[in-house]
Amino acid sequence: MTPKLAAITFDCNDTDKLAGFWSALLDRPIAEGSIEGYATLTGEPMWAFIGVPEPKTAKNRVHVDLTVADLAAGVERAVSLGATRHGDYDEAGFVWTTLTDPEGNEFDIAAEPPA
Repeated sequence: MTPKLAAITFDCNDTDKLAGFWSALLDRPIAEGSIEGYATLTGEPMWAFIGVPEPKTAKNRVHVDLTVADLAAGVERAVSLGATRHGDYDEAGFVWTTLTDPEGNEFDIAAEPPA
């Protein structure tokens, strides 16, 4: 039996803040019924945020890649919501910017490939 993706889950210190950041960035509301220390975003796949006591200490081994039609505008929006820009890249036909969310989780925003 082949597994299917059920959720993208983040351990975090401030569940409300991190869920709020990703909710705003992805334009997906936080699901009703969230409890203290746990929140999810509506839609699929589920994005879940679980409170943990320890801080993030190392680089992510897995990260989220997002695409946008206007890379500069997409990155500017992410930064205005609380992301930190770390680098711009143009390799192997792909153009992207690496950022971190408010708790230091790395993610990329890439330009959509030309049609």
